[in-house]
Amino acid sequence: MTDGAGLRGLLWNERERRPRALWRFALALFLLLVGGIGGVLAASGLAALAPSTAGPTPTALVTVAARTLQVAGFVAGTLGAAWLVDRRELSDLGLDRSPAWWADLGFGLALGVALPALVFAVELAAGFVRVTGLVVTRSDPSLAIGPGVAPALALSLTLAYFVGVGVFEELLFRGYLLTNVAEGLAGWRGIGLGGSFAGATVVSSLAFGVGHWLNPNVTALALVNIALFGGLFAASYLLTGRIAAAVGLHVTWNFSIASLFGFPVSGFTTPVTAVAVEQSGPPLATGGSFGPEGGLVALGALLAGFGALAGWVGWREGELRWRESIARPMLRDAAGDGTTAPTRDGRERADESATE
Repeated sequence: MTDGAGLRGLLWNERERRPRALWRFALALFLLLVGGIGGVLAASGLAALAPSTAGPTPTALVTVAARTLQVAGFVAGTLGAAWLVDRRELSDLGLDRSPAWWADLGFGLALGVALPALVFAVELAAGFVRVTGLVVTRSDPSLAIGPGVAPALALSLTLAYFVGVGVFEELLFRGYLLTNVAEGLAGWRGIGLGGSFAGATVVSSLAFGVGHWLNPNVTALALVNIALFGGLFAASYLLTGRIAAAVGLHVTWNFSIASLFGFPVSGFTTPVTAVAVEQSGPPLATGGSFGPEGGLVALGALLAGFGALAGWVGWREGELRWRESIARPMLRDAAGDGTTAPTRDGRERADESATE
């Protein structure tokens, strides 16, 4: 009887009425894979319905819809893990419908255009790139949208795809992973709130960087830079309690780098770019065929991003402070009656969104 109780205690947190952190991560990975497989199957089914004689526009629509279904499967797996296994509310993942959330999203979207514009301006001034055309269709894009598709539609479909990618990656790496690691570290072996946030930022940012190691033309510097940008995304979450700014920045950074200013983004190219460029600068500075994320110039944009974020949060919130609620999430009642259960340190989170 003692052995059974001990085994149960190893697997199950009775006070929180959910599995221990290690097993939650294992179940989350399983649900993520299930969701991803479901998305792939749905995408394959959609692609099979498209006639082989379809023109370039219908083919492009089906291609992007299929890619979006794949991403949606992973999003569903992440949300399923948070809801069913972790017993979290959506607000515990940095999601809500408050005016502050939408304001942060707008800021992130604007910043995601401004920072690539800064990269472009620096490289242009340094003579690392030259403009070769306007509204140019690429012959070999990574996202399979053929040259017969109208440029405006190709740009719109590319943006829609990047929206899906940005939402999924921020939900996974910041909303889910960072939250869980911060909660797990808070109070463990005397680790304080600052230490838990630092550890969670490092873990989520490294995971974000490693997640790109199979991308085309990747380099060690590119992985480091992407991990550092993960730190910027993490900071926006930790300072606001919302992933909105990170989602906005992620989406428009990808789109602007690849489809406004003509660079590769994380080793990939898009079907159409508003400004076509030819790079001649040293790859160490420009990132070469991986894109600016693989070069030193991007570090200047990263620093500018941290400065802009600090200014925005200071202006909106009146101060810069870490959001304790990220490490002290409110859990849903296992019976589903809407009541809350204490987290690992026995405290409940105040609903900060009502006052922000």
